[in-house]
Amino acid sequence: IETVAGAGCSTFIVHARKAWLGGLSPKQNRDVPPLDYDRVYRLKAARPGLTIIINGGITTLDEADAHLDHVDGVMLGRAAYQSPWVLADVDRRYYDEAAPTADPGDVVLALTPYISEQLGKGHRLHSITRHMVGLYQGVPGARMWRRTLSDAGARPDAGLELLREALDCVTRRSQAA
Repeated sequence: IETVAGAGCSTFIVHARKAWLGGLSPKQNRDVPPLDYDRVYRLKAARPGLTIIINGGITTLDEADAHLDHVDGVMLGRAAYQSPWVLADVDRRYYDEAAPTADPGDVVLALTPYISEQLGKGHRLHSITRHMVGLYQGVPGARMWRRTLSDAGARPDAGLELLREALDCVTRRSQAA
């Protein structure tokens, strides 16, 4: 930090887990070395002029709030990918702005023109929707949503009709619940 800050960098995203380069796989490195948030907090306390953003194992906005008592920012990595709807409340909670939509289905529908354009350019549906499989995490019908997008969505001929089918699976299940 001293060397890089001395060269003019003032913002650092610090992962709270040490990576063990010998003896652990990348997957094991996500769990085995313990997270040490206090170490990141101490860095911020020692260098208050730097912008310190913490990363590692943070899965909810409530957890982010607790970290913001000690550091300047929080990064949600896997949580944002695995359960992207966790970010739906960020605008209201941190910027006092209304969220652009209150429903994941509206997000999917808003993406359809982009997806259609990409399919027209020869891109496969799966290359886009694989980033959306966690959108309905914890919602009735989420398993069918994921399965439809992951399995059938990987076919070369998969198109918008499959996306609508997946959306219907989750919409029907949530209305029945």
